[in-house]
Amino acid sequence: MVRSREPESLRTGKRVYLRRPQIGDAREFLDLMQASRRLHRPWVQPPMDRKAFRVYVERASARGVASLICLREDHAIVGVANLSEIVRGLFQSAYLGFYGSAPYLGQGLMREGVGLLLRHAFQDLKLHRVEANVQPTNIRSLALVKALGFRKEVYSPIYLKICGRWRDHERWARLAED
Repeated sequence: MVRSREPESLRTGKRVYLRRPQIGDAREFLDLMQASRRLHRPWVQPPMDRKAFRVYVERASARGVASLICLREDHAIVGVANLSEIVRGLFQSAYLGFYGSAPYLGQGLMREGVGLLLRHAFQDLKLHRVEANVQPTNIRSLALVKALGFRKEVYSPIYLKICGRWRDHERWARLAED
């Protein structure tokens, strides 16, 4: 569903903006995820039905910052960028998760959108550290975190369970000072 006006955004860039997901996004989001199934396997397991999407919206707003990356031109959803497990106190840190969609692949939209979320994390939320965990064979995601200034810290065997299997990950981080 293409909107006629831009909803309230967290951050706005040249071609995309970030906004919080809403239950009313379910149809557009799920159609996009269905069209991107081959792209996502085995890297990520996005919500694939209305119930899972509802859980994503409710959980994300309670425990972090969930954002949809949308085109400024027609407000279409092109991807997702989330901050989760935000820890305050002495740590001031969060985990970054992101995934794009097949119809918008290779246009730099994810780089711009995730970059906007990082600015939100460091400037608005005043975080010190954002960590991204990426499977070592996920070439596109590795290229994205490198392009956004993340540094590889460590290799973590059987770190996260994705699509029903424990998978190795590389842990990358970016600091506010970067």
